[in-house]
Amino acid sequence: MSSGREILRADDIVADYVVREGLIRAADHVTLAVLENEVLGLVGESGSGKTTLIQAVTRVGPYNMKVKGRVLFEGKNLLEMEEKEIRRIRGRLIAQVFQAAQNSLNPFIRVWDHFLETFRSHYPDVSEEEVRERAVELLSRVGLDEQVLGMYPHQLSGGMKQRVVIALALLLDPRLVFLDEPVSALDLLTQKQVLRYLLELKRSGKTTMVYVTHDIESLFELADRLAILYAGVLVEEGGTSDVVKEPLHPYTQGLMQSLMTVDIDVSKVRSIPGSPPSLLLHLKPKGCPFVDRCPHAASKCRDVRPELREAERGRKVACHLYG
Repeated sequence: MSSGREILRADDIVADYVVREGLIRAADHVTLAVLENEVLGLVGESGSGKTTLIQAVTRVGPYNMKVKGRVLFEGKNLLEMEEKEIRRIRGRLIAQVFQAAQNSLNPFIRVWDHFLETFRSHYPDVSEEEVRERAVELLSRVGLDEQVLGMYPHQLSGGMKQRVVIALALLLDPRLVFLDEPVSALDLLTQKQVLRYLLELKRSGKTTMVYVTHDIESLFELADRLAILYAGVLVEEGGTSDVVKEPLHPYTQGLMQSLMTVDIDVSKVRSIPGSPPSLLLHLKPKGCPFVDRCPHAASKCRDVRPELREAERGRKVACHLYG
């Protein structure tokens, strides 16, 4: 259960990629708060800016990403910190599991050495016995045997490597964990096991999570709140059950109508027509980014970008339909 206290706040985040054609604006003036001990689901289709946003917030973006705004973590602005200070926070207080995270493993050292080095980079005096005990516990939680510690990354399948990375991210009991499509490389059975562990972690009240995915269904049970991104813009935010049962933004409504679940009438499944707009800054729509795909679009939608505002208690939406 969330305490209601903000552990992280991203204010007016703009993230641009400098490319030959100009600037790609992948995060477009996003303001978002993460509450202590909650699971926040960050949802959007491919290219919506989800990964860019968390890379910008945690300062791990590529060299051609330029970030503006403010990111407060426990009162300190991460974007103004020296690199040495931000490194002390990463892993110990803030951890990340990014897409294709298995590629981050060093192919020349055993899995055990990854755990030992990660732990000792923040706690140099910790004993090997303590590290092993914690590593075995976490590997078990994600469905891996202790013998994995003696193996090299090339001896593991892609799914096994992904689970090792998840275990490494949780090794130091971080206050905040960013998980970017963490189970997408796993088979269905293993996905359920990892999600079950994350649900247990949530219920323990020890860790705050931001779970990034294009699959909104995977968040129905896990996430406390949902934040919906479209073309780099935050278009809706609210409690998970509220957003799922009564989506406000036309894009979110389209997402829910496109779901294919076991108990749904297939004839009622609808895909969202059209394609997302270009993210090149000089080509982005002046008004609402969803205007060309929206069944309710009006002339105002094309000319004026709607602000994210409170539509009802605990819910925000960026749409002219709501004032």
